[in-house]
Parts: sequence; C-alpha cells; structure tokens
Amino acid sequence: MATYECSNCGMAVNAACAKCDAPLVDDVLKLDDGNEVQISKCPNGHGKIKSPLCCGQDMSCSVG
Repeated sequence: MATYECSNCGMAVNAACAKCDAPLVDDVLKLDDGNEVQISKCPNGHGKIKSPLCCGQDMSCSVG
C-alpha cells in the first residue's frame, strides 16, 4: 500500500482506491520533458494520484 509521510512533521497517510477499495501501489509518472513525478495508482486501473501535501510540501513515499 502507498504510505506517504511528511518529512517535516511525520504525518503519514495510507491510500486506497475509493471505487474498489484496493490499496494504491507506488509508481513513477514520466513526463514529456523527461522529469518524473512520484504517484500512486489503483492496481485495477481506476486512476492515479500525485503525492499529497503536508506542511506546504509534497509528502514522500518509498517506491519499491
């Protein structure tokens, strides 16, 4: 399951798909300009999200 954690305050969030309740899985989205964005996606194809924000910055998630 994708677990995002704030490096500033330690707040953590587990993410699941609201359509099928499956735990989201870690992934990386490669943009046309060559940059990569860390995302979590539904393993059943219901979509993907960018990392949430906490303390004014993106929360991180270990992709693995």
